[in-house]
Amino acid sequence: MPIRDERKRQSRQAIIDAALRLSTSGRSFNSISLREISREIGLVPTAFYRHFKDMDALGLELVDQISLNLKSTLHQIGQSYVYQPEAKIDKSLELFFQTIHQHTEDWVFIITERWGASQVIRKAIAREIEYLVEDLAIDLQRLASTKHIQKLDDLKSLAHLVVNLAFNWVMAWIELSRQFEEPALAQQQQLLQMQSLTQMRLLFHGILNWESN
Repeated sequence: MPIRDERKRQSRQAIIDAALRLSTSGRSFNSISLREISREIGLVPTAFYRHFKDMDALGLELVDQISLNLKSTLHQIGQSYVYQPEAKIDKSLELFFQTIHQHTEDWVFIITERWGASQVIRKAIAREIEYLVEDLAIDLQRLASTKHIQKLDDLKSLAHLVVNLAFNWVMAWIELSRQFEEPALAQQQQLLQMQSLTQMRLLFHGILNWESN
């Protein structure tokens, strides 16, 4: 890649990273201006328009990047559970909570802006969540415990339950990190993982007895 193109790519990514940083520091994306973002990374405001048409375009790019990162990670966890007979729910949950620690800003952005002031971003996040639900429903078809569920709509309903549970766990995990310090934090996180495991076991126990109408 030519040096000029690489610098342009780096500048564009710096804008995206600054927007994520600012919008997950107790602010909403809608409250951030392009001037703030430009000042954060040492660019003149007019340089912003070399990369993005407006703040909505930046927000959509941010949603796309974050969704791609999270879906890739979650897909790997799901595939591990589906295709490895020895895989256990508790191991999958452990890996899931690790992703929260590794991608905290990404999760904070998605959860906050899912109900945020920007309609453009809300719609984009809703679309990405729907894609995630559809992918999960397909993965669920491959589980032995869900083989008896023939209707894709039923599997999508189950996928919605799992995804909503996951979002609740993420919010709880992040809130714990704000309320506690070590060693109490580790104890509270372990308790949350145990509660999450119980919820998943109860859910899948019910699935074994599911009968479609």
